[in-house]
Amino acid sequence: MAQVTLGELAVRFGLALRGDPARVVESVGTLESAGERQVAFLADPRLADRLARCRAGAVVLHPAAQSASPVDCLLSDNPHAAFARIAAVLHPLPTAAPGVHPTAVVASDARIHPEAHIGPLSVIGARVRIGARVVVGAGCVVDEDADLAEDVRLVARVTVLARVTIGARSILHPGSVVGSEGFGYAPEGPVWVHVPQVGTVRIGQDVEIGANTTIDRGALTDTVIGDGVKIDNLVQIGHNCTVGDHTAIAGCAGLAGSTHVGARCRVGGGVGLAGHLTLCDDVTVTAYSLVISDIREPGVYSGGIPAAAATDWRRVVGRLKRLDGLARRVADLERGAGAGSDAGE
Repeated sequence: MAQVTLGELAVRFGLALRGDPARVVESVGTLESAGERQVAFLADPRLADRLARCRAGAVVLHPAAQSASPVDCLLSDNPHAAFARIAAVLHPLPTAAPGVHPTAVVASDARIHPEAHIGPLSVIGARVRIGARVVVGAGCVVDEDADLAEDVRLVARVTVLARVTIGARSILHPGSVVGSEGFGYAPEGPVWVHVPQVGTVRIGQDVEIGANTTIDRGALTDTVIGDGVKIDNLVQIGHNCTVGDHTAIAGCAGLAGSTHVGARCRVGGGVGLAGHLTLCDDVTVTAYSLVISDIREPGVYSGGIPAAAATDWRRVVGRLKRLDGLARRVADLERGAGAGSDAGE
């Protein structure tokens, strides 16, 4: 377990400190549960009432809230981000000893850096290139001609298929599959003709891909995931998609083929993006929305109807079903009055 003083944290991350610089902390916790050797944080003003009961060794918070803190404070204009960096120091990723486990199967022409770790029961294909300090966890498959840059981490049971490239410091969580065949078929009467998917997947630097997420390879061109992209668990990204730098995609979202998402976008959980459309930079799509056309202006977009009491929901649905008839009656009335209308068309 790491141990560090508040003074060291303040200097390392450029934070102002109100309190004892010699105080030692060794882990992180919540405002409610953290003890005297832990660090907590407050970013949401709606939780400010919990601060008075906090007994942490220190709290990371905005300077405007420091007077309400009963414990030492590390001050930041972005407390959540500062806390994340502190948590990474106090809870570092586990280290893996360099070398190849005796149960791993490694092609004779694979190029594996001597500082890389290849875990038990992993399979490394022909002509694979694995960089310095890469960790390939237990049960992973890295197929032929794949390229993993330095400090990539495949946690466990990750499948990286042929010719996929993954940029430095990216993390792929258990069960994720990158480079599987895209959903490509040409209709011919009542049958579907398989279209070979000859592209691959290119993943940038500092990307994180959640558990059981799938990213399909391109049909003719590559599927591309930009630098700093964060993808949650159980996300489907179809063939030929592109995702711009520093975009975040929450769990259970689905991008149909040839969807192009810009930089710094936020795609909420359960969102569906129809194929062959484009989202410009700096778009936020809230949870469970369905996007069926291009979004060309930055902003926040929503769709779907939030859950309500069943009696209210049935009443709303009943009214929706009557809208078409209502529109036609209004059109008839306007025509009778000589106003003219396109209602109901």
